[in-house]
Parts: sequence; structure tokens; C-alpha cells
Amino acid sequence: MMDIGLYHYLFMGLFLFILGLSGSILCSNIIKILICIEIMLTGININFVSFSKFCGGIDGSGYVITLFYTGIGAVELAVALYIFYFMYTKKQSSKLEKYGDL
Repeated sequence: MMDIGLYHYLFMGLFLFILGLSGSILCSNIIKILICIEIMLTGININFVSFSKFCGGIDGSGYVITLFYTGIGAVELAVALYIFYFMYTKKQSSKLEKYGDL
């Protein structure tokens, strides 16, 4: 039976980060871009927790950073959706090309 080690978690975090990065570059819908940014943050959080588990000992600083980072990500998403709502009422489109005047 294979043990799951640090490199497995790091690869999963890297995969999620690259998936979110490529999605945020390739998508033209603003909602999809925000979701891809959250996927990138999830990959970063997995790396923080895995380093805390395998390299940090008992202090748990990776978990605290992950909670802080998740809170910042939630606030960022709420503010971005609030701004997008007001822009959508003016432009009536969710495509990124319509918002070039920002």
C-alpha cells in the first residue's frame, strides 16, 4: 500500500493552482474568472497545510495562515461580486470585453 506524502499534496496544490491560473487567463466570463481565482487560493491553502503538517511540527502556523487566507479570499470574492453586480446593471453583459473602460 502506498503512503501519501508531502509531494502528493504539493502536486495536488500545484495542479489546482495551474488549473485556476489557466482558467482565469482563458475565460472571458467574469464569474468564471472569480471561481478560477478561488481555485488558485485553494491550491495555495493545500500547500500551506501540507507544509505545516509535514515540516512545521506542532505549532500549526500553516493552519492559521490558511484560515486567514480563506477569510481574505471570501472578502475578496464578496467585494468583486458587489462591484460586478453594479457593472452588470450598467452594461448588461458578463463578458470581460465589455468592461474595457475600467
